[in-house]
This record gives sequence, C-alpha cells and structure tokens, in this order.
Amino acid sequence: MKTVNSSKSNDDILYKIDDKPPMGMSILLGFQHIMAAFGGIVAVPLIVGGALKLPGQDIAFLVSAALFAAGITTYIQARGVGPVGARLPCVMGTDFTFVGPSLVVGAAYGLPGIFGATIMGSFIEIFLSRFIRPLRKFFPPIVTGTVVMLIGLTLLPVAIDWSAGGVGSKDYGSIRNLCIALSVLTVIVLLNRYGKGILSTASVIIGLIFGYAICFPLGMLDFSTITNASWIAFPMPLKYGITFKFSAFVAFITAYLVTTVETVGCLFAVGEAAGKDLSSEDISRGILCDGVGSLIAGFVNAGPNTSFSQNVGLIPLTKVASKSVVAISGIILMVLGIFPKFGAIVAIMPNPVLGGAGIIMFGMVVSAGIKTLKDVELNNRNMLILAVSLGVGIGVSVRPDILSSMPAAVKSFFSSGISAGTVVALLLNIVLKDESKLNIDSKTIEPIKKAM
Repeated sequence: MKTVNSSKSNDDILYKIDDKPPMGMSILLGFQHIMAAFGGIVAVPLIVGGALKLPGQDIAFLVSAALFAAGITTYIQARGVGPVGARLPCVMGTDFTFVGPSLVVGAAYGLPGIFGATIMGSFIEIFLSRFIRPLRKFFPPIVTGTVVMLIGLTLLPVAIDWSAGGVGSKDYGSIRNLCIALSVLTVIVLLNRYGKGILSTASVIIGLIFGYAICFPLGMLDFSTITNASWIAFPMPLKYGITFKFSAFVAFITAYLVTTVETVGCLFAVGEAAGKDLSSEDISRGILCDGVGSLIAGFVNAGPNTSFSQNVGLIPLTKVASKSVVAISGIILMVLGIFPKFGAIVAIMPNPVLGGAGIIMFGMVVSAGIKTLKDVELNNRNMLILAVSLGVGIGVSVRPDILSSMPAAVKSFFSSGISAGTVVALLLNIVLKDESKLNIDSKTIEPIKKAM
C-alpha cells in the first residue's frame, strides 16, 4: 500500500502507536492530553453560550455535553470503529472555527438551529472522506512539512498569551504570571530531559501539578467553580430540540471545509510525531471520524468535532505515541462530562500554568515540521512554497484584520492561519513546476531517444 508520508524512524518513541502502557500509567498519561486540550474543548460552548445570553445552568450543561461528545469522538479516532477512526493518538473537540457560524445561526434559530446545522454539516466531511485517495499526490513532504510547522507556529502566540495571563486579563504580562509560566516550563524541560521512567514520560502533567501548587498560596485558584459545579450531569440527547434550516447549513459549510483541511494537516503532524507512515485510508478514516463525531455531537447537544492540534506536541515531548493512551483520554473526557465537579478541577487551571506547558508543546510541533523538511531538497521552487505559505499563514494568524473587507465566505475560510497557509502550499505545489522531476524525466528519456 502506498503511503502519504515518507518512511520514518520511530526509535525515539518509548510507547509506539500500538503499545499499551500499564493501566495506571495510561490513565496518568491520558490526563496529560486532557489538560492540554481542556481549555479548547470548553471554550466554544462558554463563548457561544455567553454570547447568546443563556442561563448559567444551560451553559454548564453545554460544557458537559462538549466534554462528553469530545470523549466519544476521541475514543473512536484513537481506537477505531469499523471504517471510522484513523487509529491515531489524536484528541478531538470543537474548534474555534465554528464560533462565528454558531453565533450567526444561534441568533436566528437558537440552540436547536446550531445542533441542526451541526448534524447537516457533518455529512460534508463524511462525503469528503471518500475522496482522499486521488488527493494524496498533492501532499508531498514539502507541503506536509510546511503544514505541520504552521500548526505549531500559529499556536505559539496562544501559548504566549496564556503565559502572560490570558488576553484581556488585568495582570497581562505581569512578572508573577511570567515567572509561573517560566517555572512550569523549566520543570517540564528538566524532568523530560533528565528524569527517568515516569518522571520523563509524565513530565507535562507533573509540571502542571507543580503550577497548581505554586498558584495555590498566591490565591490564583478559584475553588468556587468546583463548589458551584453539579455532581452529575447525564447527557440528554436533543434536550433543546433540533431545527433543520438550509440557511443554517450554508453558514456551517465553510467552517466544515476549513476543519477538513486542518484535520488533514493535524493527522500528518501526528503521523510525523509518532513516526508512522500514513496511508490514504488512514487519512480518509480520520476525516470520516470528524464527520461521524460531529453527527453524534449534534444529537448530544454539542458542536462539531474535529482534531485538536494542541496535543500533537505531547507525542515527541513525552515519547508516548500510544493510541491506547488517547483512547483512555476519550473515556476520561466522557466521565468528566458526566461528573462536572471533576472537570471543574481542570477548568480552574490558571492561564500561566498552561502557557508554560504550551510553549514547549507547540514548539515541539514546529520541530516535527522541520524534521519532515530536512529530507526535502530546498531548491528555489520548494523554498518559494515554504516561504509564501508560512508568510501567509503566520500573517493571517497574527493580523486577522487583514481580511476585514473580504466577503464572509472568504473571511471564514482564511480566518485560520493553518487553513490559509495550507491552501497556499497546495496551490503553489500544483502551479510551480518541479524542476528536479523534470531533470530526472529528461535524463531517463534521453537514452531511450538515442537508442531509437
């Protein structure tokens, strides 16, 4: 079977894709993935619920539903169910790309309209997943390496904002916040580099726990969030009803197309980090999981699900690529969705603590992209693809207002630096001729011509 990525070595990985660490260690390592992704998973329902001025109990229920849906989809993506799921250590959840469309649809049709659009839109990815094989040739290493780098580079500013205290916080950039972030980062680096056994593989979660410990005496932990959270919140399918409107579906189309592109890039990044060659079937099953997961999410009162790039950096950092570990993360997410008090413990994590871990995790994603590009001949053509794609992707990411005058569809599609840079890389790879291939072809054909 032909593969999308070039062959790679995974000798540095302690627990490979199909390895199963001991259960106790698997649970601990699974929590690492959850703590890295938790903020992203709960952010969308919090933002949408707040913007729609929903009651507090409804917002809390939406957060629990988001965690539960993310758990289901994460388990399917990691473990695989029939033709669904890439069988890769990939955490799933609702992406920020869907915030804009959700607010538009929610204002017109309420929560039933959002969940109806989520269900209808899921069939876009289910349909697109059938066409990955013919698209395989458009993802050579120069494109995949660029995309993986973009994932890390566009996430690094987020980690910096976390380290400073979070955008809009009164103490943004304070010495206290920066010192906490630096302390967490230092602990993770030292444990990862010099620790033995579990101290190294669980360096991230140990670093985060250390962050909690130093924030407690500083009064930075809001325990009221835990106190106010309910003990149990069983998922109630279609609690708010469902409304199918074509206009709502149209609003979600672009967001689904964007996340399809980003999922392809994320799967490449996971494959590169885990040292696994990905076949076109792997990518197809991964996108199909996006679609099926979003279909399920709509019925359990959650937004569309897609792959989370925040977790990619954990693989090379901890040397744990086990899909079994991430499948356990999925189970834990489902449990957190049913028991909100436990989820609240993760939710009160101060931004600087997560920022310290985020800097190194997202930096590792960039390193994985560089690793892919090291075997690529950086001739004029490939350097142009790399330069323009990174320029556009990073530019859109740090200066999103550049798209303010664009039509809504264009603005939505290119609002993500990852999707913008990926589209540019794909187009340049098609338009710019590959001189190296032309030279090879001419050398191969010339002796044949002489022989004739």
